[in-house]
Amino acid sequence: MIKTLIVDDSTLVRSILRDFLESDGDFTVVGEAADGKEGLEKARMLNPDLITMDIEMPVMGGLEATQEIRKILPTPVVVISTHSTAKMAYEATVKGALEFYSKDNFTTEMSSLKRLQILEALKQIVATRGRRLLVKELGEGEEKKAVRNRAILAVVIASSTGGPKALTQLCAALPGNFPVPIILVQHNTSGFDKGFVQWLDTYTPLGVKLAEAGEFPVSGKLYVAPTDKHLLLDAKGFIFNDGAMVNNQKPAADLLFQSAARLLGQGLISVVLTGMGADGAEGTRSVRNAGGITIAQDEGTSLIYGMPMAAFSTGCVDMVLPLDGIAPRLIELTKL
Repeated sequence: MIKTLIVDDSTLVRSILRDFLESDGDFTVVGEAADGKEGLEKARMLNPDLITMDIEMPVMGGLEATQEIRKILPTPVVVISTHSTAKMAYEATVKGALEFYSKDNFTTEMSSLKRLQILEALKQIVATRGRRLLVKELGEGEEKKAVRNRAILAVVIASSTGGPKALTQLCAALPGNFPVPIILVQHNTSGFDKGFVQWLDTYTPLGVKLAEAGEFPVSGKLYVAPTDKHLLLDAKGFIFNDGAMVNNQKPAADLLFQSAARLLGQGLISVVLTGMGADGAEGTRSVRNAGGITIAQDEGTSLIYGMPMAAFSTGCVDMVLPLDGIAPRLIELTKL
């Protein structure tokens, strides 16, 4: 059983989350707290397997509580908050939270697919309990082929669970005059894309913005795919596709990678970061087949090794790199 502590100042929200979690036989709620200070005390006492955390609470808010809990316990913290606190919710990932969801998800209108996605994500997050993410040196033989000198035109990135924190480290290490555009698909809770863009922009000298239809990407900018729309790239710029989910994702990195590969060929670099599932794997195959360069984050620094592992399993990954090795390699590969 996954022993869970719910921290939220709303009695109603605590009840909704309890019902949601205990509808799955793998979860049991062992405690509730109405503010961050009480949550910290109960975390010490109960040593739960999972903590859900609100952001805005009396006495002690969720950011401080998350930071204090992570100092004393390996327990995964997942933020469940509102749209109005989106930027703070992402900041919680830097303080130690591993994921967050909008409270708007937890209604009677929640689809069975969304319910299963969230429950499965929580189970995989719990599986990281006590794991220390290690940065390892890139060993000989981890690059599958020598990369030819060529003009790079763009970088595409896929990330999911654990991605926000990983992206702060990667993007902070890139210069503001990075010579090619970067296009990102981060699997986000619906409605949080604007907050995510505003938050990530504070961590990097790059200009971060939501991609817009008809816009053509330029160097020094990081473009984020909006929530609930597939983002593709063609000769006229960004286009949106409102089709069905791919790999249970919308936006799907596979579609972005494939469209960019068709357009840019060997001038494209793809990067698959931490996350659940297999999104980005088929896109990696397309990039490699078009002559581009493909990178995947290594297992040691991935919170969830699902997406990078799926990409690697295609046999089409050129480089397996620790997180802190990706930005330097991108800088090296894009030198004119």
